[in-house]
Amino acid sequence: MLLSDLLAGLSLLDVSLVENRQVRGIAYDSRQVERDFLFIAIKGFKTDGHLFVPDAVERGACAVILQEAVPVPEGISWALVVNTRKAMAQMSARFYDYPARKMKMVGVTGTNGKTTTANLINAIYRKHRMKTGLIGTIHNCIGERILPVDHTTPESADLQQLLAEMAAEQVQAVVMEVSSHALVLNRVEECFFDTAVFTNLTQDHLDFHGNMQQYREAKSLLFAGLEQNDYNPGRKWAVVNVDDPAAEQIMAACHVPVMRYGLKQDADIKARDVRVTARGVAFQAVTTVGKIDLQLHLTGMFNVYNALAAVAVGVADNIPLSTIKNALEQVTGVPGRFELVDRGQPFAVVVDYAHTPDGLENVLTTARDITTGRLITVFGCGGDRDRAKRPMMGEIAARMSDMAVVTSDNPRSEEPLNIIEDILAGVRRVKNALFTVVPDRREAIRQAICSAAPGDVVLIAGKGHEDYQIIGSRRLHFDDREEAIAALGVLKRM
Repeated sequence: MLLSDLLAGLSLLDVSLVENRQVRGIAYDSRQVERDFLFIAIKGFKTDGHLFVPDAVERGACAVILQEAVPVPEGISWALVVNTRKAMAQMSARFYDYPARKMKMVGVTGTNGKTTTANLINAIYRKHRMKTGLIGTIHNCIGERILPVDHTTPESADLQQLLAEMAAEQVQAVVMEVSSHALVLNRVEECFFDTAVFTNLTQDHLDFHGNMQQYREAKSLLFAGLEQNDYNPGRKWAVVNVDDPAAEQIMAACHVPVMRYGLKQDADIKARDVRVTARGVAFQAVTTVGKIDLQLHLTGMFNVYNALAAVAVGVADNIPLSTIKNALEQVTGVPGRFELVDRGQPFAVVVDYAHTPDGLENVLTTARDITTGRLITVFGCGGDRDRAKRPMMGEIAARMSDMAVVTSDNPRSEEPLNIIEDILAGVRRVKNALFTVVPDRREAIRQAICSAAPGDVVLIAGKGHEDYQIIGSRRLHFDDREEAIAALGVLKRM
């Protein structure tokens, strides 16, 4: 595509079009630049892309897009814009011929439940014989093909390239987890959604958003944008958990019909006769078009909400209730979401991604429901992230567990013992709390499992599906599920 065509429509503060070259690709990382690529300088949180303009040019960039006026080598076209992140989204969408306009787009946002809800919606569309694309925390999928993941929601250039690949492979519906970061940082600009789903909102990411009000406003952006989709035919829907306190603000941002789901408030999609067991949940889903009895292989009240959200999307799309029922009942689990590690031991071992106060409380409530003995919780908190939630999670774990094993999560650049001390501030608020500190996560898991007795539940929380641990600048292989299996092997030999 010609550089002039990519620049058309942008709000340019200044421009120097030395040569109207054919652009062969778009990159925001200078290491990914090839001959005749457009390089977009992004101001990141750890580094500034403007520092790498010379490197990008040396690697073959024919033009650069800037947010700050910095020297550009002679003979290279450049343009200055107010926001290079927004410009990257707009230019990437144009470069890949607006792929989001060619498929049904469903966005799922919320603090907890995005991954499971997105997987359930994806299962419904697949059962409805639609070819789907899935973009999320665990993996991206094009039909049956699984692709790796770097961010919950990719950067806009990567996202538009992925969507273009999906469109080229005749994907009919895309289900995407949409993070608050993605909404604020323009990653989903030019992704025109047909349906937006709100799961819940609890404390998380305040290191980025500053306060809960700004966090709510970030989530609301997805719903405010629904009315802007004039490209795809069909009615637009907002699907909202009305039991969540943030629901009113989310619905206030909507200018399209709202499908409300919940258990407590008046809702269009609701659950009756809920029964929770260790093996799953059963309930009757009451909808605007009829009722279905569901027996899921997912357990916990939080999964009742996730399933109701998926039912609501199916109903909004006029998918038969029988199809919705068959799809949901065939989902056997989601990696790292209340995932059982079973090697025949006389107690339960559960791995879960819970890394927020509300998420940890929900999963502990479910774990308590299925244990006849003690509840032993292994958890930590991530470094370089919201410090305010650390004592909150410490208090929750100490209050709801019979034994809390405080350890490391992904400490990143922080000293692990400093993170643990923040957690212990909350643990110590609980009178007579039983806890131990084991900074080494592998050893913490081993000690917890080796101390378990018949009827106990060992919950390993925080990392879920992740197969790595970030310590300093190193990304090391580490999988809670593998470590649990290894510890169970040690126990069997004892």
